[in-house]
Amino acid sequence: MSELKQVVGAALVDSLAAPTKLLAARRTAPEQYAGMWEFPGGKVEPGETCEEGLHRELHEELGVRVRLGAEVPGPGIQGWPLNAKAAMRVWLAEVTEGIPAPLEDHDELRWVALDPRELKSLSWIPADLPIVEAMLDTALRP
Repeated sequence: MSELKQVVGAALVDSLAAPTKLLAARRTAPEQYAGMWEFPGGKVEPGETCEEGLHRELHEELGVRVRLGAEVPGPGIQGWPLNAKAAMRVWLAEVTEGIPAPLEDHDELRWVALDPRELKSLSWIPADLPIVEAMLDTALRP
């Protein structure tokens, strides 16, 4: 079996030390995901580590620099399955420089309380839903 395309994403929280909110990003494309919410991030480029790719993607997509926290553990070595060809590793992250703005791939960003009801009220990309639940466990772990 060939290796899946590696994607990385950030569960961008207001504070790694005491998180209360998550930044959700609403996609503009592709058509089947337009208007749905996701964790910002993207594909890891050849020669990059996953962490380097995530830093680059967050700077390109949101115009921010971040500090990475704990990884949200996925079910596989490459993280969370997105489809038959790709898997995503997700880290908690906190903005250290800049103000998040929807520069690429998104038309809206929204800070949402780290509350299961509030988070699940958003129309998430289906592959991201199990990550939302795991992220809550990771973010709110004492």
